[in-house]
Amino acid sequence: MKSKIKELEGKANAIRKLIVKMLAEAGSGHPGGSLSSTEIITCLYFDVMRHNPKEPGWPDRDKFHLSKGHCCPAVYAALSLCGYFPQEELMKLRKLGSMLQGHPDRRTPGIEVASGSLGQGLSVSLGMALANRIDKKDSRIYCLMGDGEIQEGNVWEAAMAAAHYKVDNLCGIVDYNRFQIDGKTEEIMNLEPIVNKWEAFGWHVIQCDGHSIEELLSAFEHAKSIKQKPTVIIAHTIKGKGVSFMEGVVDFHGRAPSEQERQIALQELQDLDLEEGAA
Repeated sequence: MKSKIKELEGKANAIRKLIVKMLAEAGSGHPGGSLSSTEIITCLYFDVMRHNPKEPGWPDRDKFHLSKGHCCPAVYAALSLCGYFPQEELMKLRKLGSMLQGHPDRRTPGIEVASGSLGQGLSVSLGMALANRIDKKDSRIYCLMGDGEIQEGNVWEAAMAAAHYKVDNLCGIVDYNRFQIDGKTEEIMNLEPIVNKWEAFGWHVIQCDGHSIEELLSAFEHAKSIKQKPTVIIAHTIKGKGVSFMEGVVDFHGRAPSEQERQIALQELQDLDLEEGAA
C-alpha cells in the first residue's frame, strides 16, 4: 500500500507540473481548481476507475465527468499520462483547432461529455448511471463538482432524483476548496452545513482530506460498498495546492501564471519531488 501511495503521489506531482506548463503556454486558464483537484483525478485515473486508453469507448468502462469543466487541465494531463494521446498535445491547450479546448468536449479521447456550463454535470452523470442500470452494466459513474458550482439549483434537482431512484453506481465528488471566481464561497453563498444538506437529500456522505491519496482511496472504496443510495465524497482541498503563491489566492482561480511565476512554480514542484525521493 505504501508503494502504491508513493507512486500516486508522484503521478499527482507530475500532473501539477503539466498544469503549470500548459497554462503558462496558453496564457489563460484556471490553475486554482485544477491544482486543488489533482489528487482526486490522480486516484480515479490511476487506481480507482476501470478504463482502457487503447479503447476509449470500451463498453464496460467506468466513466468520469468533470462537471467543473474549466479545470480540465488536470484531466488532460491525466489522460495524456495514461496514454490517451501524446503528451506534446498538452502544449496546444486553448489553441485554435486543438483537441484540448478551455472546456472539455468529445474531440478529446477519454472525454465522455462536453462540460463547462456549471451545475449540469450531476444531471448528466445521473443519466449515465441510469443507463448503466437499464443496460445491466456494473460500471460506475464519477462526477467531480466545484463547491461554488453546487450553489446552483440543477445540482439539487439531480441529487433528489438520484436518491429517489436509489442510484448506487453514482459517486459525486465535491472539490471543497472554499473559493469560487468572485471570492470565498462562505461570503458569496455559504454552503454549510454541506454534509447535512447532502444527507437530507438522501445521499451517503464521506468526508476526507482531498490531498491525501490514502484517504481518497479509502473513500472511493467505501463508496463502492454503499447500496441503495448514491454517495458523495466531500474532499476538503486547498485552492492552488502545491504552488505556494497560488494557495488560497482567489486571483488564481482564472489567471494563468506568467513566465516568472511558471519558473518559480516548477522549481517548487521539482523540490517536492526531491524531498519525496529522499524520504
